[in-house]
Amino acid sequence: MTEPSPSAEQPTVPAAPPRVAIVTSRYNASITDALEHGAREEFARRAHRGTVEVISAPGAFELVALSSAAVATGRFAGVCALGCVIKGDTDHDKYINSAVAHGLAELASRTGVPVAFGLLTTNDTAQAEARAGGSSGNKGTETMSALLDTIDAIHALQQHTESPVTGGRPDKVTGDRTGR
Repeated sequence: MTEPSPSAEQPTVPAAPPRVAIVTSRYNASITDALEHGAREEFARRAHRGTVEVISAPGAFELVALSSAAVATGRFAGVCALGCVIKGDTDHDKYINSAVAHGLAELASRTGVPVAFGLLTTNDTAQAEARAGGSSGNKGTETMSALLDTIDAIHALQQHTESPVTGGRPDKVTGDRTGR
């Protein structure tokens, strides 16, 4: 006899239109403005009735503090952090990139609120331009897409329904490679 799925036992509550924060670094503004534009377009394309609030950060390092402040308000289903660090003559970029990556990952892990990592870490301006709406696409668009997918998956997990992202495959949610 087959057990009924959890979604058959209780009605699915549709997700409310998401409210998300986009935290954008002003440093390398020609690049980060394009990333933000891509993120806004993806949000509008997918979230329809949701709302987005943009928070301006002085630089990439401040993305962590401002993303944390946004999460602490309790108003946002997720945060899309966008910035651009271009390698210079010193190792400064490595320290900034590492601090931001670790800080945003820790924030999401500690709070359970998804924080999407959209920090370009490039060797030169041409690489950054290619990733901000150029030949390599727009990483702002991709970052917002990842955030919205994560918000949807979390909602599905909370509602005991099949995730639109994983297709209900347990190995994708739990790491169980057997698929059982």
